[in-house]
Amino acid sequence: MLKFLLAVDGSECSLRAVDHLISRLSWYREVPTVHLLYVHPPIPDGRVLRQLGHETLERYYREDSEEHLTTAEAKLKAAGVAYQRHIHVGQPGQVVAYQASELGADLIILGTHGRTAVAGVLMGSVATRVLHESPVPVLLVK
Repeated sequence: MLKFLLAVDGSECSLRAVDHLISRLSWYREVPTVHLLYVHPPIPDGRVLRQLGHETLERYYREDSEEHLTTAEAKLKAAGVAYQRHIHVGQPGQVVAYQASELGADLIILGTHGRTAVAGVLMGSVATRVLHESPVPVLLVK
């Protein structure tokens, strides 16, 4: 059975990736296993951790991640798509590529802002990082 890693960040671009996946599930003989992933960028925790405490920071990561996953999960549920949810803290591009390997994903699906090559180089891009580090094919949805 195919395994898809659907990486989302709550943006309109990532929600288009969710819609893209849902609209094409009928293409497959068997419904692929869908792993829904949100990666929270780390907060430099030196001073923050000392001020807030570890539990408060963990609660923030959890609550903020929930907000970013809500719409994607609602879309998947409405379409009757079963999924497994994953939340991690780290550099998004690296974590997405690593999780694809760990989960044995056959394909990574993620939305892209569709910036020009120059803007992508100047500003950096999670999608670009995933493309360079991924052990599996990557489908970018504009």
